Amino acid sequence: MNAIPKVAEPGRERHYRHFKRHLAKLSPNSEWLCRMLASWNVGLGALPDGLGLEVVDFHGLLNEFFPSMAMPAIAASGRKADFSRMLERDDLVRYLLARAAYPERAETAWITSILVAGCLGEDHLWQDLGLWSRQDLSGLIAYNFPQIAAANTHDMKWKKFLYKQLCEAEGIYVCRAPSCDVCVDYPRCFGSEE
Repeated sequence: MNAIPKVAEPGRERHYRHFKRHLAKLSPNSEWLCRMLASWNVGLGALPDGLGLEVVDFHGLLNEFFPSMAMPAIAASGRKADFSRMLERDDLVRYLLARAAYPERAETAWITSILVAGCLGEDHLWQDLGLWSRQDLSGLIAYNFPQIAAANTHDMKWKKFLYKQLCEAEGIYVCRAPSCDVCVDYPRCFGSEE
């Protein structure tokens, strides 16, 4: 995979500064949401309309974090949510929420739904979410789902790790290798994401 340039995408930085200026709620999720929304607004990442949230939840997120901003729920990329090809959606939501640090907070439900929508993408999860680095995603997961972050002891790529954990929680073991260290797909799961 080609290296992702470290420079900001055209327009994304401007949107990011705009979101930062209008931010009303400070939480660790604020920074990641500003980055995701900035990318989403210029058509980067794989998040569909409403960041993958139901319309009422999308507007709830905006009202809580950016109450002075009005924004349509239409993705600049033109992507629509197609969860029909994601039969495990509800299982993944339940898996994440069961390990959430703050399950009582609305923002946890929103972050969970956004993460699950990002799993529909074809790239690394941090890119599909419109985050700017894998460290952004690792921080988001560590804050919202510390139990999951702590379990990723070998720094497996996040999308693969979430699905591996979900399968193991369901008692499904599809990998034929006795351990990741001897698996022929090791570079695909643990290789660089930069």
